[in-house]
Amino acid sequence: MTTTQNSTQDGAGPLPAEAGQVSEKEARQVAEAAREAAWDRPSFGKELFLGRFRLDLINPWPRSDPADVERAETFLAELGAYLRSEVDGAAIERDASIPDEVFHGLARLGAFGMKIDRKYGGLGLSNLHYCRALMLVGSVSPAIGALLSAHQSIGVPQPLKMFGTDEQKQRFLPRLAAGEVSAFLLTEPDVGSDPARLATTAEPTADGAGYRLNGVKLWATNGTVATLLVVMARVPAADGRRGGITAFVVDGDSEGITVERRNAFVGLRGLENSLTRFHDVFVPKENVIGGEGKGLKIALTTLNTGRLSLPAMCVGAGKWSLNVAREWAADRVQWGRPVGEHEAVAQKLAFIAATTYGMETMLDLCCLLADDDRNDIRIEAALVKLYASEMAWKIADELIQIRGGRGYETADSLAARGERPAAVEQIMRDLRINRIFEGSTEIMHLLIAREAVDAHLSVAGDIIDPDAGLGRKAKAGARAGAFYAKWLPTLAVGKGQRPGAYAEFGPLAGHLRQVERSSRKLARSTFYAMSRWQGKMERKQAFLGRVVDIGAELFAMSAVCLRAYAEKDTRPENIELADLFCRQARIRVEQLFTALWDNTDSVDVAAAKRILAGRYAGLEEGVLTPPADAPWVARWSPGPSTTPDVRRRIPPRG
Repeated sequence: MTTTQNSTQDGAGPLPAEAGQVSEKEARQVAEAAREAAWDRPSFGKELFLGRFRLDLINPWPRSDPADVERAETFLAELGAYLRSEVDGAAIERDASIPDEVFHGLARLGAFGMKIDRKYGGLGLSNLHYCRALMLVGSVSPAIGALLSAHQSIGVPQPLKMFGTDEQKQRFLPRLAAGEVSAFLLTEPDVGSDPARLATTAEPTADGAGYRLNGVKLWATNGTVATLLVVMARVPAADGRRGGITAFVVDGDSEGITVERRNAFVGLRGLENSLTRFHDVFVPKENVIGGEGKGLKIALTTLNTGRLSLPAMCVGAGKWSLNVAREWAADRVQWGRPVGEHEAVAQKLAFIAATTYGMETMLDLCCLLADDDRNDIRIEAALVKLYASEMAWKIADELIQIRGGRGYETADSLAARGERPAAVEQIMRDLRINRIFEGSTEIMHLLIAREAVDAHLSVAGDIIDPDAGLGRKAKAGARAGAFYAKWLPTLAVGKGQRPGAYAEFGPLAGHLRQVERSSRKLARSTFYAMSRWQGKMERKQAFLGRVVDIGAELFAMSAVCLRAYAEKDTRPENIELADLFCRQARIRVEQLFTALWDNTDSVDVAAAKRILAGRYAGLEEGVLTPPADAPWVARWSPGPSTTPDVRRRIPPRG
């Protein structure tokens, strides 16, 4: 095994030499090596950030295959009937547990195989109908939604679908489609969004038959109930061996695996989430997914479509919130009028309705694009995850405000005095994790920003790279000169400046003209920032976050206009919703553009340095703070577990 470093200082036990306390540069290199570099298919989102409003990439509105729709609607009807009659979401919340019989019922329906191809025993649903199923499930129990999402979107089925061998698919997918549960294990106690520090090791055995896994994984959703795991571990490099972070399918009942904790959270109380230890766990070489060193690339590629499941839950929450807000605001009378007629509440209702329509439309478009597989949706999927998780949280906050004291009261407490048990405070708790799950908002901003400026870095990256020699810089300068000489003039004028442009979209044409103009303005702002800050731009995270947020709003505006136009004959009211959403979004975009340059970013950064240095520690006086007798990050060291195993095994169906 390779030598270790920082075994004491970092508090994570002995680590492989490739891991531990890596430099910022090394961490960036690991992340950069894992991303998909090629753009072999068009991307509406990428073009939008470059100031090119390629409406033709998403217009006309994509359609699902009629045969797929018919099969999916039959399943959704059966699923809805089962959820209404057999699943008690309130009991799952109270007991913090999904009953065994619910696992069995979902398995009978095929819910654990929604994304698995039919030839392996799954339902083979499209991304669109899979997300609609999650939306339906999540409206009854967000914990069940998280169970099914983690199982299929990031657990074993999706990586195997994209990177697995035929033998692996035949061996594992039928088990999972039949109801066995899978989990994805990447995060470690001291490793979150910085995979360069991954410390779990997979040491090749001397006979070449497989690997021995050692390490600890934190926050594994489904980890306490999963029988098949995707585990990310570091294979040490050696002569003739690439090594690197590698993805393995691991049998959850293998000797040496201990589920040491079931983690408890402020929301999603039925979530089966684990702290899991691996001690000399043997994994056969046939269980490597995609080859050694491909683990992070597999994880990131899987998430391109896997991220769509989380906004599905957010859209479901928006629909639920709209129903509660509408009925309550129409029924509750104050000062002689329903509260929904008072302007202060009316604004909140309009925001909830418009934003729910916007989130749903973004998600539907992303799913349809993923289903037809003609576009690269890595930016679009990331945008809808970011946007929906942030907006759903705001919707929940506004719903609580509309409900007043009853919004802060539990459903059980409401029911105890004979009132409708609307679990508004629960939806707030359940939604909060979505801003962290599968990439926090801050990480999503940086990930999307990196993809948004990819064209610039492709032609000019060496100019701002401190490690590039004069020869590389000169070549980059020539490439950049040719690229910008052709690109920059396109940002000066465009279709959005013609009064009659997009006239076929009727009353929504003006919004599309605004999107086109704003897209070019966003590209100009990004170019100016790169010219101004060059290599330091990656540290301008607040600026990059606003750039991404503007892009998200423009993508959402484009989507709602297209959808409303496509449905104008069957759902004419959607024209009104699209117009409402775009009017609200335009105000947000204008504020974001202003904040690109008029902000307190540099002052905030300077203040944070003083705060970290303790200059204002006196401000903390006068309260009792958390005790300092335990570390912020729990320490661990390799070896056998010293705690009882708390895994839960669902008994076979009768």
